[in-house]
Amino acid sequence: MNKQECWTWAGAKVAGTSHIKSGLGCDDNGICSEVATPRGPVLVAVVSDGAGSARYSAIGSALVCVTLTKLARGFVAEGYSVSDISHDVGDVWLTQVRERISISSSLRDRSPREYAATLVAAIIGPADATFLHVGDGGAVIKCENEDSWEIPSWPTQGEFASTTFFVTDDKRPPLQHRYVDRPVRSLGIFTDGLERLILDFTKKVPFDPFFDKVIAPLRAEATGRSRRLSRELERFLDSASINDRTDDDKTLILANRKTVL
Repeated sequence: MNKQECWTWAGAKVAGTSHIKSGLGCDDNGICSEVATPRGPVLVAVVSDGAGSARYSAIGSALVCVTLTKLARGFVAEGYSVSDISHDVGDVWLTQVRERISISSSLRDRSPREYAATLVAAIIGPADATFLHVGDGGAVIKCENEDSWEIPSWPTQGEFASTTFFVTDDKRPPLQHRYVDRPVRSLGIFTDGLERLILDFTKKVPFDPFFDKVIAPLRAEATGRSRRLSRELERFLDSASINDRTDDDKTLILANRKTVL
């Protein structure tokens, strides 16, 4: 019987306590899906943090996730490989995301800056992965036959302290591009509300015990999205142990690749 590689994932977003006190909802968004290709399944995961100071940032983050997901899925479905997603391709996608937000903002007679949102995207094939990143937040991975987690793209700070870049910046924001030429077994992708809890900013590495713990339940789940673990992840992100340490919106998608018959 032939063996196949498939992904299992869970994801959740939770409004920060500061947003709730201000009568606001969650400005984050995230999407995770799998694309079947002749080379094997490709996982596409995208998260976006809408700037709390921007009126329509929740719409902006949704447009970032939907548009980038559609572009990445279409690209690999057409027969291109993950390694074909170069920095130039990422720049083209960033332009298309910016244009999509510009159209939406113009229909409301608003500025794109009112839709300010970041972008973190992971496109992972059977043997390699590409990451695209604008602003803060990040993605961590554990590769095949490796014990430690690594972070392909570190959160980016803006010109001033406590600022970052957004897809909608008037001046085109810098796009981080990283290609990993090894099989990725596990993924964690998140917005900036979780950064200080799960990253070691002194050593600039992920906090391995956290990711080892939260990824473990996925290994026993069926392939595809686990609704049960997504609900548990939502409760965890909204727990006192998390909210006591961060009052910002929080989004986290976890994915694990397994071999099935």
